[in-house]
Amino acid sequence: MTAVAAFGRLETELRAKRDAGRKLLVPYITGGYPGWQAAIRACAANGADAVEIGIPFSDPVMDGPVIQQASQFALEQGVTPTSILDEVPGLDVDIPLAVMTYYNLVHHPGPTRFADQLKRAGISAAILPDLPLEESGPWCEAADAAGIETIMLAAPTAPDERLPRVTARCRGFVYSVGLLGVTGERESLAATATALAARLKRITDTPVLVGVGVSNAEQAYQATRVADGVIQGASVVRRLMDSGPDAVGEYVAEVRAAIDAP
Repeated sequence: MTAVAAFGRLETELRAKRDAGRKLLVPYITGGYPGWQAAIRACAANGADAVEIGIPFSDPVMDGPVIQQASQFALEQGVTPTSILDEVPGLDVDIPLAVMTYYNLVHHPGPTRFADQLKRAGISAAILPDLPLEESGPWCEAADAAGIETIMLAAPTAPDERLPRVTARCRGFVYSVGLLGVTGERESLAATATALAARLKRITDTPVLVGVGVSNAEQAYQATRVADGVIQGASVVRRLMDSGPDAVGEYVAEVRAAIDAP
């Protein structure tokens, strides 16, 4: 097996684009919120390199007010992990899709069954922000067996000796957490965002993407001067909630243009 063949679809595509000089853009969309399918298509059509689909959970410890509100609305409409995953094959987009959710939703059906559900839906990767590295063994084993890439989070407070263990277990990309706290829009990009990305870039060849606190096109540009790309959640979901899927597409195109600038 060659080195390239060892990577899943998401990491293979992101590495190829990065190596060709492209900065990477991964918007987040709350699954089950009205218009979410059209929003994902709009992301794909306007320059997103992958999309992160949030599977709503009642206790979203990493999510700030905007994503919490979208998730709560979706839950009140009766959305479930299965109902979201059942819709994914019909999205018909040509970029990799990841899910982001909480471990309770994995624990309930069991890691093997959940990983198989993701595989059947055509999902490439999963982010489980409340699953510590030290407790990730059963999930990672099931995910690896199903071909699901496990994206791990690296925190700005992580000591130098911990980061190589996190990046070694990462598949797809390394999620470089921009600041301590929940997701949400901020007036400026935290200094911790670029500092952690620089630390990670020194120790891993896996693509490093900054998420949490990257709030607009200008901040995305700043982050991608150090990191390989950005994940944008609250600023995307707010546009979906306020103005619908077309506004999401316009925003993604704006960010794409910003990070493509020399």
